[in-house]
Amino acid sequence: MAKKILWSGSTVLPAPTSLSVNDEIIWTSDTGRTLSGLMIGSVVAQKKNLSIKWEYLTESQVKVIKNILVPGFFPLSFHDDGLDITINSYRGTLSKEHLGYIGDGIYWYKSVSVDIIQR
Repeated sequence: MAKKILWSGSTVLPAPTSLSVNDEIIWTSDTGRTLSGLMIGSVVAQKKNLSIKWEYLTESQVKVIKNILVPGFFPLSFHDDGLDITINSYRGTLSKEHLGYIGDGIYWYKSVSVDIIQR
């Protein structure tokens, strides 16, 4: 049985073709360089950003993705740094490249991609 890669609650999303996880550092608003070039500021938090891409999905698989990655905030779980992590997140634009019907009676998408940002 294949391991789950992305999930929310008991719903497992289709396995992505590509998943990149970035650990973004959030700095205080007064962060910057002084006249002498010295960097100043303080780290406020570290947040996760995910870039996800799927290839060759059926319409029903895309519906599962859209049902989880809703407009607004939602929980998303994934494995990173040796742990299963759940983040409260929101998404950027969900992009879909259509392939269409290819003779098997199923509507296909060539690719689907989205960026997920931790709240």
